[in-house]
Amino acid sequence: MSQCRMFEVSGRVQGVFFRASTCDQARRLGLTGWVRNLPGGNVELLACGEETALAHLEDWLHQGPPMAKVTQVVMSDAGAQDMEGFRIV
Repeated sequence: MSQCRMFEVSGRVQGVFFRASTCDQARRLGLTGWVRNLPGGNVELLACGEETALAHLEDWLHQGPPMAKVTQVVMSDAGAQDMEGFRIV
């Protein structure tokens, strides 16, 4: 079982390819999970995998893709889950 983390990212993170870029980054890091837009303008994601890869993803989330302006990243433990692939939902 992998470690899993929930992230909620605030700022200018919708309409700037944040979900697609997050999906690409997570796949490069060998993570599984999903990413989605929230009605209030934030982006939420669940990522599962090795602790080092999760830390790299968290670091990346603080920057995001070039057009994003991230103001906050909130992370919480989601417990161990068995997932396949990383997708936009």
